[in-house]
Amino acid sequence: MENRWRTARGQAARHDPLAGFAFRWAAGATPVSIEDYRRRARRVLPDMVWAFVESAAEDRVTVEANREAFRRWSLRTAVLTGQLAPQLEATVAGVPLALPIVLAPTGSTALVHWTGELGAAQAAERIGARATLSTFATYSIEQVAAGTGESHFFQVVPWADTAPDAQELVLGLVRRAARSGYAALVVTVDVPVLGNREWERRRGIGVPPVLTPGRVADVLLHPRWLRGCLQHRDIALRTVVERGRPAGTGARDGGANLLQPGASWESIARLREAWNGPLLVKGVLSADDAEHAVALGANGIVVSNHGGRQLDGAVAALDALPAIAERVRGRADVLLDGGVRRGTDIVKALAMGAKAVCIGRPYLWGLGAFGQPGVERVFEILGTCGGWRSRSERTGRSTSSTRTSSRRRARSARSRRSRRG
Repeated sequence: MENRWRTARGQAARHDPLAGFAFRWAAGATPVSIEDYRRRARRVLPDMVWAFVESAAEDRVTVEANREAFRRWSLRTAVLTGQLAPQLEATVAGVPLALPIVLAPTGSTALVHWTGELGAAQAAERIGARATLSTFATYSIEQVAAGTGESHFFQVVPWADTAPDAQELVLGLVRRAARSGYAALVVTVDVPVLGNREWERRRGIGVPPVLTPGRVADVLLHPRWLRGCLQHRDIALRTVVERGRPAGTGARDGGANLLQPGASWESIARLREAWNGPLLVKGVLSADDAEHAVALGANGIVVSNHGGRQLDGAVAALDALPAIAERVRGRADVLLDGGVRRGTDIVKALAMGAKAVCIGRPYLWGLGAFGQPGVERVFEILGTCGGWRSRSERTGRSTSSTRTSSRRRARSARSRRSRRG
């Protein structure tokens, strides 16, 4: 009888026009592109935070030029090559990467999600990539090192010869990064002053941020973000603050005095002497500057216009890449930073001379939308163009299953910070 019932049910299923369909309550529930994550993050973040993430200098000419540069180039494919899948592994600053992607340094990342730089670094190493911790991070050098299992990169800014206090602070950060086991030092050279980010100013972003009744009401309309911010951590710049005080005699206003319009190549030479590992110079747009950096001992050049956040009207990063790659000619790693939104963008950058790319806004969108799992998914989306399979796909373990362990490690790192404070 049971066998006859199963047979009858199977026959009914074959005649059911809806058999073979999957059902869910809403369409488009799972983001499938970087733009999907951008839209999701926009919904969950307050206006002030969104302005901080999305803003660019003045008329956004440079940020739009970064995207337009990729659109101007097309790919000519070769068919029937006999290759099962391309090899996407790369080595940057002596560090092997499963994907040619590095997370760019972004300040105040915990504004986007309470797991902040630590959650982003954990996501990167789970994928087989690396993150770059900003000097203006909301998790300290030591917290990220303690909460991760791999050696990541650390970013600093150069100082002016007339600013000995800033030099003392930066070199102190470099020593802390070395003690904590960071693999490479990234020196950002395109921020002598903050860019004119009008959108941020209109939304009250500054030192201190300006709150109005309307802005407070907007924050209250984003309870998920507010709960995470209040429950889990504050948003102090923990990298430049140590034991509740500035980490050097020159730090003030969260380290804002580190931005020095009088900085020169001499500071790069001094950092090269102070740092024994690989050193990359970020923010280069001319072949002459790339040559100068390599002559001073730089092991890598990051071709970047700071995502259009500094100088509006600057050349698109992809447009600057070929000349720099040609001048360097393998003497240093060349990375492309700016405008990457698709796996095909990475293919274009690699074809034009880059060894890897850096991403900033895309991983912040993933982080804002879903925390660490969102960052992992951003990596996976960017890797699909080359047929790359993530660790979770190879092992059959869902990316979302990492959420609990990542939160546990983030809380542990936060607890260590509280005990030190």
